Amino acid sequence: MKSPCINVCEIDRQSGLCTGCLRTLDEIAGWSALSDGRRAEIMRDLERRRQPGGAPGKRL
Repeated sequence: MKSPCINVCEIDRQSGLCTGCLRTLDEIAGWSALSDGRRAEIMRDLERRRQPGGAPGKRL
């Protein structure tokens, strides 16, 4: 599965999410070792995180 990384790597201190791909540090660090199912779950959750109010403290 393709990574959601867009090479904009900066962690927002308030939300704990990457401002580029909206993943957590744990999700980023473990991406290659995760099962296809878990990566698919995260990809679906990224859609929610992109929505206004979808991620705590997310800057739009």
